[in-house]
Amino acid sequence: MSRALIVAYAFPPTGGAGVQRISKMVKYLPAHGVTPSVLTVSNPSVPVTDASLTRDLPPDLDVIRARTFEPGYGAKKAAWEAAADASPSLRKQAVKTASGFVRQLMYPDVQLLWLPGATAALAKTLVTSPPDVVLISGPPFSPFLLAPLAHARSAVILDYRDEWSVIRKNYEMTGAAIGNLIGDPLEALLLKRAEMVTTATEEFRRDMLERFPFLDPSSVVAIPNGYDRDDFPADLPAPPRDEFVISYVGTVFKLMSPKGLLAAVQKLHEREPELAKLLHVRFIGRIVDSEAALFEGMERYGVERVGYVAHEEAVRSLATSHLVLVVLDDTDGVERMYPAKTFEAMAIGRPTLVLAPADSALAHLVRKHEVGDLLPPRDEEAICAYLAQKLRAWRDGDRGVPASSPVDIETFDRKNTAGRFADVMREAMRRRRDSS
Repeated sequence: MSRALIVAYAFPPTGGAGVQRISKMVKYLPAHGVTPSVLTVSNPSVPVTDASLTRDLPPDLDVIRARTFEPGYGAKKAAWEAAADASPSLRKQAVKTASGFVRQLMYPDVQLLWLPGATAALAKTLVTSPPDVVLISGPPFSPFLLAPLAHARSAVILDYRDEWSVIRKNYEMTGAAIGNLIGDPLEALLLKRAEMVTTATEEFRRDMLERFPFLDPSSVVAIPNGYDRDDFPADLPAPPRDEFVISYVGTVFKLMSPKGLLAAVQKLHEREPELAKLLHVRFIGRIVDSEAALFEGMERYGVERVGYVAHEEAVRSLATSHLVLVVLDDTDGVERMYPAKTFEAMAIGRPTLVLAPADSALAHLVRKHEVGDLLPPRDEEAICAYLAQKLRAWRDGDRGVPASSPVDIETFDRKNTAGRFADVMREAMRRRRDSS
């Protein structure tokens, strides 16, 4: 068995869809000849936690936890809000100035404050029990700075769950101006310390090869996110018969803004109020502050903000839906990404509405695998007409359990994606041996 150390800040009990790329990998790697261990944070400064995700972890998994010097998430959030306040008080102005200054220093991200502890823990591991390969996953991307140290004793893989350049422009609590100056050069420097690179989409892989032409195309491998059959028991509940439920599961932020959908729901209520009364739209997950205003007053139109729930409850919410919603807004940065929940939408077997730009990676995925219906994310008229048609068909039909059967989705099974990660790890080790 080969030995792999996975370095990931986002790891259970931290919650969120991005965590599962690593937790599911760790769950299934042993079946593919790789014994994993994990280096993660002991006191994560994160918006949500989900202890249920720890059930995926092998009982004998070696997890090394190093402390971060970050403040608690509440303090970070308060500082970020002060920095975004257009007309702050004197006290908030002081906080705004200080937090802005600190944010400029914290590049690539504030998780830079985890690096002292992570560096010490990694150095100790490399001396006492060096792994054959070290896989470092981002975001956050500051752990990528550990690549040169890891490369001293082991093969290195950099795993991109998202694009570094997109993250620094669009995610909350990022945006250091220094990133515009040193972002690409720093990323290139770290890529040169890795034997292999993995990306979450093929489109992102191709873009990376264009941006960094020194990369060997065979060293960059696209491994998508996926679904775990263990998360979908046969006795999942059915949707209700007295209302038509649409569910969105995941974080709502700039790149996944549902402004078009919400406008369409409001339009439907104005045009056909009796029909629209049958509609219940649930947003299950965190809504970042910059998107919260979109939801003000939407309760009167049957829109519910549920908040973050444990993963197993989120799966049940998908099962009790007549229509699963996946959203990518029509904005810069979405061209090469898939929302992680897309794959669970495939696996749940319910009809799916995907709102995404027609030329995006997500749209290509939807068409190739017949995931569901595809509409432009800001076409209020088209979305409104679609909702009305769905509601009438359900109202006038037998209101049974809706079904959907996407095609050729086995490649996204977490058991299979773990096997692809194992293959990449073995290739990284081979390249390391050949270069020494």
